[in-house]
Amino acid sequence: MIHSYKFYTIILALLLWLPSAAQEGKTTESSTPKGKVIIRVFTNLHSGFGIANNERGFSLDRSYFGYEYNVGKGVSFKAVVDAGKSSKVDDIQRIVFIKNAQATWKNDRWNLNLGLISTTLFKVQEDFWNYRYMLMSFQDQYKFGSSADLGFSAAYKVANWLSMDGILVNGEGYKKIQFDDGMQFGVGATITPYKGFKFRLYGSINGAANDSASDTYNLATMAGYKNERFTVAAEYNLMKNTKHVKNHDLSGISFYTTVKASNLIELFARYDQLFSKDDWNIASDEKAIITGLQFKVHKYVKIAPNFRMMIPSMTGAKNRCYAYISCFFGL
Repeated sequence: MIHSYKFYTIILALLLWLPSAAQEGKTTESSTPKGKVIIRVFTNLHSGFGIANNERGFSLDRSYFGYEYNVGKGVSFKAVVDAGKSSKVDDIQRIVFIKNAQATWKNDRWNLNLGLISTTLFKVQEDFWNYRYMLMSFQDQYKFGSSADLGFSAAYKVANWLSMDGILVNGEGYKKIQFDDGMQFGVGATITPYKGFKFRLYGSINGAANDSASDTYNLATMAGYKNERFTVAAEYNLMKNTKHVKNHDLSGISFYTTVKASNLIELFARYDQLFSKDDWNIASDEKAIITGLQFKVHKYVKIAPNFRMMIPSMTGAKNRCYAYISCFFGL
């Protein structure tokens, strides 16, 4: 459990450190104010087979609408709303959340964010996977953490081959309001030893709200290579004491690759496997395979026919197979 005095010590250290950070490095952004509209829509047409035969139709998975304004000298503001599905309401309904409401300051070495910000748990992996509109990256897909939360993050470019980052947030994601004493603190390192290669190591602790619960720990690792023709990457992820329940540990691997056939067509494949300690989550443990093609119809429009197979770990459970036509459009 992260106690209050530890939390305020961290906050005080950040406030004392920020002025010195602002003096280091050169601002890389133009001093001319400018803004841009943010529109991203994820939709699909899908059909299941066999035991999933009744799961078919059009689906609107996610819609993001917002605006980002750069006031100059590295300072910008961004606000984004997220309209998506929720387990709390019928599937035909959508719930609107504030996804981002943040202030950012950048120069050639520092990147500071404050407010309802994007988290750093799987952002590097998500960018490497690069098909978020079709399927979330492993940790997002299996709820190892949230993609946004309320708090503060900082990244520092130590050298051309190394950057470090830290984040302090509520730990409950952007869909919940913080009511308890638990906080999440994480640190990460991104290493690029040679052009195209990238290694990512991240660890965090999400403090329990009371002494009867256990702190949740996250470990995320990734190794990948990308060039103009193909991408290949592998992940290993571990979450201890899921939802603050002692010994409810989850772990998993993810492998994915992309081959660029032309400027308009990409081939991709991905394999995930989720494990639980002592099979406590056996009903949801599974292997997942996805493969398909992406067509860049337009700069702002992508269409990806893909096939998915979910292979449950529970004895006697049957595989679920789906055909999808996933679509993205936006700015």
